[in-house]
Amino acid sequence: MNLAEQINILADFCGVRDVDELSTEALRRKYNLDRADVMVLFGGSIIAGGDILAEAIKNQVAKTYIIVGGAGHTTEALRQQFNKICPDIKVSNWSEAEIFNAYLNEFYNLSANYLECKSTNCGNNITYLLELIDRENINCQSMILTQDSTMQRRMTAGLKKHRPEILAINFAAYQAKVIENNSELKYKSDIQGMWDIERYVSLLLGEIPRLTDDNNGYGPNGKNFIAHVDIPQNVQSAFNEVSKYFKVRSAINLNDGK
Repeated sequence: MNLAEQINILADFCGVRDVDELSTEALRRKYNLDRADVMVLFGGSIIAGGDILAEAIKNQVAKTYIIVGGAGHTTEALRQQFNKICPDIKVSNWSEAEIFNAYLNEFYNLSANYLECKSTNCGNNITYLLELIDRENINCQSMILTQDSTMQRRMTAGLKKHRPEILAINFAAYQAKVIENNSELKYKSDIQGMWDIERYVSLLLGEIPRLTDDNNGYGPNGKNFIAHVDIPQNVQSAFNEVSKYFKVRSAINLNDGK
C-alpha cells in the first residue's frame, strides 16, 4: 500500500459522513427523519464548508442552522481564503462564524439562524453551542454536524460526551482523496480553500493521538474532553506509516481541547 492510500485511510476515518448526501430523502432512509432539528457548521472548516451549509439550507434538511466559531488556530487561514474570493470585504477582525455567514450571504443570499462567535477550540465549540441551544430554547433531539474533515470525528465525540442523548449525524465538509503522481502527492480533485498537502496530512496525523483513549488522548482515560473513540487497527497502522514521512501536529496545550 502506497503513502497516498495510507493517508486516505486516515482521511476516511477522521472525515466521516453518515449519509451520502444532505437531503431529506437521505435522512428519511437512514434515520426516518424528514429534517434534523439543528445543523451546525463549525468554523474550523475550510471555506468549502460554507457551500455544504448553503446546500443544506436549500434542501431544508434542518429546522435551525447555526454557525459556531470565534478565533482559533484555523481562523487566519479562513480569513485568507475569504479575502481571495471577496477582497472588498475586510474580515481581519471577524470571527469564523461571521466570515462563513458573510460567505453565505455574498454567494447564496442566505444566512444562518444563529451565530456563536466566542469559541476558540473544538472543546468550547461544543459547550458554547449547547449553551446557545439552551438559552434560545431550541428543540434539539437530532443534529447534523459539519466540520473540517480532519476534525469531524473528534467534534462529534465532543458532542457525545456532553449530550449523548442527541442523535449526531456526521457530514464532513469535504472528502479529499490524495494520489501519487510521479512520486509526488497531489489531490485527485480541486476543493475550494483546501489545505496544502503537508498541512492537511499534519492535521490528520494530529487527530489520532487526540482520539486515542489513553493517558495522552482526549478521551475518558486521558483529558476527558470527548467520549471514547475506538481506533481501528488499519487506522493505527496507517498513522504509524504516514508519521514516518510527515510531522504530527502536536497538541501544544492539551488542556485547551484544540
